[in-house]
Amino acid sequence: MSEKKEKGNGGFWQFVKFALFSASAGIIQVAAFTLMSEVIIKLPVLQNWMDSNATFAKIMQNEYGPMYLIALLLSVIWNFTFNRKFTFKSANNVPIAMLKVLAFYCVFTPVSTILGNHFTAKFADVTAINYIVLACTMACNMITEFLYDKFFVFRGQEGTAVKK
Repeated sequence: MSEKKEKGNGGFWQFVKFALFSASAGIIQVAAFTLMSEVIIKLPVLQNWMDSNATFAKIMQNEYGPMYLIALLLSVIWNFTFNRKFTFKSANNVPIAMLKVLAFYCVFTPVSTILGNHFTAKFADVTAINYIVLACTMACNMITEFLYDKFFVFRGQEGTAVKK
């Protein structure tokens, strides 16, 4: 019985670790998003380039999507690396685990980008709408990715990393 109780508490502490690493990835995501939206996108050089490059200008028409995608990519790489090693302590085949995570983001990213673009356009008059949508998306991402990682990506592979 104590093994079941310990295993149940292990799941709780595993989620706490996952949440902490996700928070650090969230800091990276918000910092990258903010840097792009408040600094890079407003650089005169970039503005001049957008004026002369119709394709890039069309991509950046709704600034939320491209900035979100770049920030998300940086966050995912950080989060996967630390959660695989420290939260799930998995030694499974890293390329296969990465492909499984890629499959998750092949669904999550288009859905969250389309919804993000929709809500930022619909509520454009709200001052901080980009950050409100980003926060909601990040919370949804953390919860769904934990469940996906726990029950699909690292299932049966938890605790297999060699202790040094």
